[in-house]
Amino acid sequence: MAEPTGPRQVRLKLPASPEDIARLELGCVVYLDGVVYTAREGVYEKVLVKGEKLPDGLSEISNVNFHCSPAASRQADGSYAIGGVTATASFRFSKYMADWLDRTGTKIIIGKAGMPREDYQKVLAPRGAVYLTTVGYGTGALLGRGVKSVRDVHWLDELGIAQAMWMFEVENFGPFIVDSDLVGNSLFAQQGDLVNEKIALLYEGLKPPALHRYGETDDRKKEVM
Repeated sequence: MAEPTGPRQVRLKLPASPEDIARLELGCVVYLDGVVYTAREGVYEKVLVKGEKLPDGLSEISNVNFHCSPAASRQADGSYAIGGVTATASFRFSKYMADWLDRTGTKIIIGKAGMPREDYQKVLAPRGAVYLTTVGYGTGALLGRGVKSVRDVHWLDELGIAQAMWMFEVENFGPFIVDSDLVGNSLFAQQGDLVNEKIALLYEGLKPPALHRYGETDDRKKEVM
């Protein structure tokens, strides 16, 4: 009987080395061990715009930035329980990425929905960074099982649970899919191109849509109506 085939699986110890990242191919399934930190617009604004100092030793501890909102609660002993870690859409943070990678030395971004095509080619790849995407929706509880403890949390009182910088000790944390590589290729971009090649056929013979709101377009490759 032939053995089942599927995507190659990789388990990385963090911080990830350049050699580790270089062997990540599009479509690989990745699991992580070590420390992953969360940062999104609240942290980016605080550090990149307001000039707040980064937590000491961040780049030595972790080079993986997870775009997420954790379900966290404080225990009686002062520790935190993490019920789930739900990814948020990374393309919303595009304007911060180049400066953030330069400032922190981050090499892996994790989120959902991908980044703009130009970011893979002009921001991530030239800096030796790649993008990992969560697998489907509703996986926050699954990923939460890989969070073993909270190493630290920064700016919680100022930014709140969703926007604070959490530093998670993780083990077998995943699964994530490799969306981009060091050449700037992207699964999201490739699949988008395939969809766009055929999308006009879906609407053949239909009446033109009625557009009433400002900014709407019938170019189905650019916007969802």
